[in-house]
Amino acid sequence: MAFPRIPVRSVAIAVALVAAAEARAENPTVFAAASLTDALEDIGRAYERETGRKIDFDFGGSSDLARQIEAGAPADVFFSAGEAQMNGLVDAGLVKAADTQNVLSSSLVVVVPKGSTATVRGPADLAGFERVALANPDAVPVGVYTRKYLEGLGLWEKVKPRIVPTVDVRAALAAVADEHADAGVVYRTDAAISPKVAIAFEVPREQGPRIVYQLAPVATSKRTETADVVAYLVSPPALTVYERYGFIVILEK
Repeated sequence: MAFPRIPVRSVAIAVALVAAAEARAENPTVFAAASLTDALEDIGRAYERETGRKIDFDFGGSSDLARQIEAGAPADVFFSAGEAQMNGLVDAGLVKAADTQNVLSSSLVVVVPKGSTATVRGPADLAGFERVALANPDAVPVGVYTRKYLEGLGLWEKVKPRIVPTVDVRAALAAVADEHADAGVVYRTDAAISPKVAIAFEVPREQGPRIVYQLAPVATSKRTETADVVAYLVSPPALTVYERYGFIVILEK
């Protein structure tokens, strides 16, 4: 009986994929809000330089990441942009309440494509745009923060028909940067990283929603280095990086 010949290239690719998966499995994994991408990648590189060990990051909407952890995804640490997502994992027994830390805060801004002549004097002007990009206002923290803020002002029902929901804050930012939306609501820290958008309006922090980024180890993590990773993510060098990217450090030292 003749067996089908498997191309050497296919075997090599398969072996490489398996090796990559095994290498990844050796590293602690942090599930983190998409808005933390740039800061955490910098911090991860610094951690590797100092320790010789690597941290793997999975970035996305905090609500989606929390669901993945509940479903058994191999996360060792969760860094959420909202308290509700962390509380859900506490209720599920996947995070210990005593292990959670309030680390960062930010503010909301309305962004428009660079070069846009649109004027935004206040949140009511959002109703004047045809398409407003916003991370899912029913689940993703920045979307939930925005919806609650506009509801408090009695503006949500006017703006809601304009909303183009996205999977996370970076997708909303990209929609505006690529001019697929006329405006968007993101964190100030996200707006700062894109040369293709301009901040048209910033919600004063004292008037806006309470934005809290929470960090905690996942209770099911079996890695001995998980505690070290958590400690490094709130160490003085890490806090300096967050501040450089525009985050407000609220960690109680």
